[in-house]
Amino acid sequence: MKFAILAFPGSNCEMDLYYAIQDIMKEEVELVSYKKDSLAGFDAVLIPGGFSYGDYLRSGAIARFSPIIPALREFAKSGKPVLGICNGFQILTEAGLLPGSLQKNVSAKFICKPEPLVVNNADSMFSSTFKLAQIINLPIAHGDGNYYCDQETLKQLIANDQIIFKYRNNPNGSVANIAGITNKAGNVLGMMPHPERAVEDILGSSDGVGIFQSIVNYAKSREVVAHG
Repeated sequence: MKFAILAFPGSNCEMDLYYAIQDIMKEEVELVSYKKDSLAGFDAVLIPGGFSYGDYLRSGAIARFSPIIPALREFAKSGKPVLGICNGFQILTEAGLLPGSLQKNVSAKFICKPEPLVVNNADSMFSSTFKLAQIINLPIAHGDGNYYCDQETLKQLIANDQIIFKYRNNPNGSVANIAGITNKAGNVLGMMPHPERAVEDILGSSDGVGIFQSIVNYAKSREVVAHG
């Protein structure tokens, strides 16, 4: 399968993702500039972490006006996987592809450390390699990772099983311990922890591989169905 990694001015995790997909997953991958207007030919889109446009106004607020965003919206509508990590999650909320918003950590400090997560939904296209309630360890690195949504939205997230990952210790104050959510269709995931920084044991954890493997498994199963 072929992955696209979107690169915005200020993105700084795109090469970590590139390594994870090409060297660890052994899948085809291409960096796609924010200036492009098409995502034709790709099977999945990844939006990396960093500080797009310097986080001016709000994290991800300016990136959502980039030329690539209309193509991203169309790609998401097709049902193919879209994964936004950290700043990528912020961009997805700003672009209206995911509900809620990311606010300042309750500590008002940048947090960078390994964090245990609870797999809250093991049936999504991003988490099928895990077991329900499994604890996985991924690093976080953010100052604006405090996920917020109103109570009605939270009820919908719970009812539709859109909360994929939760923090065990909630380091940033996120409502309902949320670390990662999908859209209602289940094909767009935003998460603050960094799976691309946890793909080899030498990095402290290889649990991030499970997320990418889940995406690959889904795409290949979809391909089999499409070709009978």
